[in-house]
Amino acid sequence: MGKPIHPELVVVGTYPDEFNANLAKTALEAAGIEAMIRSDNASQHPACLGFELLVTSDDATQARQILSN
Repeated sequence: MGKPIHPELVVVGTYPDEFNANLAKTALEAAGIEAMIRSDNASQHPACLGFELLVTSDDATQARQILSN
């Protein structure tokens, strides 16, 4: 069997604003890791979770190392 069609996505970072989430996403993409941003801001609720940075579970360890530097 090959790779799953829909790999598991995991959160590797949470950011209070879109700007910082995009900075982290750019750093991962520069290292060859595909990433996406999920936002809870659609609710317009003051207690929203902010912006989550997601990668595949296969890339999570490397992504966390990059983001910690």
